[in-house]
Amino acid sequence: MTYAWVILPFALVTVVVTGASAVRPHFGRRMIASAVAAAVLVVLTAVFDNAMIAADLFTYPEDDITGIRIGLAPIEDFSYPVCAAFLVPAVWTLLTPRSRA
Repeated sequence: MTYAWVILPFALVTVVVTGASAVRPHFGRRMIASAVAAAVLVVLTAVFDNAMIAADLFTYPEDDITGIRIGLAPIEDFSYPVCAAFLVPAVWTLLTPRSRA
């Protein structure tokens, strides 16, 4: 099983839950904040994954990745922080009770 297949369920859950949170107030603001957070997390992932791979702390089997890389880090590594940046606020929003005002 490749990393792309492992990521697929996380990405689908992120899309569905984020879409479900669209009915709650301030969806646009949440999406902007999530996009900014995702950009920061992608930069941090690029820096630290490349440092850890360069230090030979871990490697990726070539057969399990797409081959697309940002530096030494496979592109698949960047999907988890992007999903987290959108999924966590969406879950938080859906679990927060609606105000009765």
